[in-house]
Amino acid sequence: MPLPLFLLAVAVFAMGTSEFMLAGLLPDIASDLDVTVGTAGTLTSAFAIGMIVGAPLMAGLARNWPGRSGLLGFVLVFVAAHVVGAGTSSFPVLVVSRMVAAFAYAGFLAVALTTATMLVSPDKKGRSLAVLLSGTTMATIAGVPGGSVLGTMLGWRVTFWAVAALCLPAAIGIVRGIPGSSSRAAGSASSRPARRVRRNAGDGPALGSELAQLKRPRLLVVMLLGTVVNAATFAGFTFLAPVVTDTAGLGELWISVALVLFGSGSFAGVTVAGRLSDRHPGRIVGIGGPLLLIGWPALAVLAERPAALLALVFVQGALSFALGSTLITRVLYEAAGAPTMAGSYATAALNVGAAVGPLIAATTLRPPAGELGPLWTSGVLVLVALLVAVPLRGVITGGGSAGRSSDVQECPLDRRETPEDG
Repeated sequence: MPLPLFLLAVAVFAMGTSEFMLAGLLPDIASDLDVTVGTAGTLTSAFAIGMIVGAPLMAGLARNWPGRSGLLGFVLVFVAAHVVGAGTSSFPVLVVSRMVAAFAYAGFLAVALTTATMLVSPDKKGRSLAVLLSGTTMATIAGVPGGSVLGTMLGWRVTFWAVAALCLPAAIGIVRGIPGSSSRAAGSASSRPARRVRRNAGDGPALGSELAQLKRPRLLVVMLLGTVVNAATFAGFTFLAPVVTDTAGLGELWISVALVLFGSGSFAGVTVAGRLSDRHPGRIVGIGGPLLLIGWPALAVLAERPAALLALVFVQGALSFALGSTLITRVLYEAAGAPTMAGSYATAALNVGAAVGPLIAATTLRPPAGELGPLWTSGVLVLVALLVAVPLRGVITGGGSAGRSSDVQECPLDRRETPEDG
């Protein structure tokens, strides 16, 4: 995998840390800005809304920008939003800064997803996506716990400053590592020299043509499946803390342990899926889907046993992200006719699931399920996804599409050659 891809992952790590870090900072923010914890919780909703709306909006705005300029611009806006958030004493200003940061993150991720696929050969989209999303999984493993500890020791504002500072090396890396407007290096599945890929203003499909791809049933199906699976993931993950402390009877320190285990599992799942999702997506869904379906109810039933709980948290993290990243890879394949907007479609699917899943799960926290309700909810959502996927498995395996899993072919709109390529 090319070095610029790992530089993009560093930026995703910093931004992912910001997305998830508020869970451990809300009480401190509420006390400092004189609002209730419930009101402070709207910061999470503001970020989610910004991600959902920002992905297609920012991708459409930046579609004719040189890739490096767009990525750098979004990183700098993200940094500025955190500087404003760290310095403000006004809660409304903090809310606005979080929405601006979410817009920037959504735009960055949408462009980065597209850029990542252009940095490699067309049959390695899954692997490039795995590297990029490893930034998010590493954020759950190291960034979020680290931010929580930093906020506890030095205050929530220091955590905001730290995220801003973490973005600066990524910005420098983008400037030095991402090819400029004339071309981007594209990797090769063989040992032949890297080819060059152009993405200049006006050399791709019109915006209307790219948006029209959303009318394609195949694309809508994989976006729906990615959304539902991600909703299942965040339904259980969001409300894991009370399961650890109340059901399993562990101390609060074990919440961080459980979160790190889930993040470690997600990293493992994304890594394995990255090796297989390009050519064997059907196997990942066919094997991982049923295991994930069994795992959520098993986690609910065995939650009173700490050892089983912690082991299953790791397994569910691995299965959830393996299945989810595979489906998002299929979004990129099916949206090959929208080379500048495909990343925004994938980003929107991810974040709609991340926003909807916890909302559905929250309604199940009342008796009789109590704190185990979200785990059962995750199981039901995975079941819904599988019921949709089974009769439409040809869409997942890529049958009849440009990116067939068994023999991935290059789509003309996936990679545009410069005249010198011949």
